[in-house]
Amino acid sequence: MTNVSLQTKITGLLLAVIVGLILLLSGFFAYSKIEQIISNKYNLSMQTARTVSLLPSVTEGLTETQSRQSLQFLTDQFSMENDADFIIVQDKDGRILTHPKDEYLGRIQQFKSGYRARVFGGYYNMETEEFIGPSIVGIAPIMSSTGSVQGVVTVGYLKANLWSLIYDRVEIILYVSIAVIVIGILLGYLLARHIRKEIFGYEPREIAELYRNRDTLLSSLNEGVVATSRDSMVTLINESAKKLLDVGHSYVNKPISSLLPNLDYQNVYETKKGKLNQELFINNKTLIVNLLPILTNDKVTGLVATFRDKTEVTEMLNMLSEVKQYSDDLRAQTHEYSNQMHLLHGMLQLGKYDEVLEMVGQEINHHDKINRHIFDQIEDTNVQAILIGKFGKASEKKVDFNIDENSYLSPLPSHIEASDLMIIIGNLIDNAVDEVSSDPNPGVSFSTIDLGNDIIFEVTDNGRGIEKEVLEQIFQPGYSMKKEGLEGKKGFGLANVKSTVDKLNGVIEVAATPDGTIVTVYIPKTDEEVAE
Repeated sequence: MTNVSLQTKITGLLLAVIVGLILLLSGFFAYSKIEQIISNKYNLSMQTARTVSLLPSVTEGLTETQSRQSLQFLTDQFSMENDADFIIVQDKDGRILTHPKDEYLGRIQQFKSGYRARVFGGYYNMETEEFIGPSIVGIAPIMSSTGSVQGVVTVGYLKANLWSLIYDRVEIILYVSIAVIVIGILLGYLLARHIRKEIFGYEPREIAELYRNRDTLLSSLNEGVVATSRDSMVTLINESAKKLLDVGHSYVNKPISSLLPNLDYQNVYETKKGKLNQELFINNKTLIVNLLPILTNDKVTGLVATFRDKTEVTEMLNMLSEVKQYSDDLRAQTHEYSNQMHLLHGMLQLGKYDEVLEMVGQEINHHDKINRHIFDQIEDTNVQAILIGKFGKASEKKVDFNIDENSYLSPLPSHIEASDLMIIIGNLIDNAVDEVSSDPNPGVSFSTIDLGNDIIFEVTDNGRGIEKEVLEQIFQPGYSMKKEGLEGKKGFGLANVKSTVDKLNGVIEVAATPDGTIVTVYIPKTDEEVAE
């Protein structure tokens, strides 16, 4: 039954219902018609018998021999008028005076069916086989003027003729029933075909499978998806949309404008064209929204809104940028060492061994200092790797980068990921190096400490500082104090630092002094309150 098509199921169901109703109604009408015909014959036979028994000519025919011939004519006429199969008149002795068959005339037949009428003068109906065959008869006594019973009138209808009449009447009902069944089959076929067309030819099992697949697909999407009807009421919203919009319950059958306000839905309905990459700021998030119409027969029957968090996209791009920057820093360090090796090679060829020894000693002392600060004071390997890369970049830009000798950092908690450190420390050091690179004596200092409940990172530079009126703007996306030549890497570094610190439930402070800028970041060691 699972492989039977929807069209066959609907047609079969309608056919079964129609046939069942037709059989029920036909049976009821046939039964009513049979009862009506039999009741009618009972009444008609009784009325005819009573009428004939009261005729003066019938009474005279019982006593006068001359009137008996006219009595047969009279009963034949009544039989024709009332469709009676026979009218039999007997005198009080049982002699048959009228009969459809002439050979029975004059015979004396003992009263059986007419006994009550002959003895008691009763009027009644009954079923009998006494005269011609199984019949329904009405029996009435013929009374004299003195009140005595002179004879009996029996009016009958043969059952064989009654069943023939009943069959003729029921045959009409049967033909009507067959016609209704045929019409029902046709209408059922057309209805099933229309329903199948409305559901694009899919079977119910296929629709159920599509529904399950749709739910799974929508649940697996990171993008928010909202669908509406033609009157802009929400018909579908996936879990990602609920999370992005901070909706804790279903928004089905509610206007989409209350969910995603300030978007030009009317334009999509009118132009039948989508609107892509619209930015919407809602719930402290910047969403990138795409609106697409749902077209059915070139008519807009709804729309679909898909959206994603621009902040997440930006963070991902910035993370990739930081990884690239980290790679560039390591490449710069390699390049710096390569230059130094070429210089040493040239000096060795020139025989300047004392100068080579002096340079090697300075480099060893410099790296010993760096390694001591990094590997002795900084125990977290991620921070070590970031600082080594930043030393190379600062060296290439001729910036004096050093680590505070009082710094100390043990391995960081697991909730502070390497990507978070790359965004916070990497951006702060890069901004400081870029800020002072054009100064005569550029210097950047990094310090960290993890005493107490917080981990503290601090980056200090000796640049020109930041004006007080600008302090409130430096963490806004797109704001930058860099020169135009750095286009493409401007305006998101400190914004990303701020969002990452906020995610870790930390605090960032910026202090502008006459000697430069100090940026301090406080991050809790526990992850109990880290934002999801």
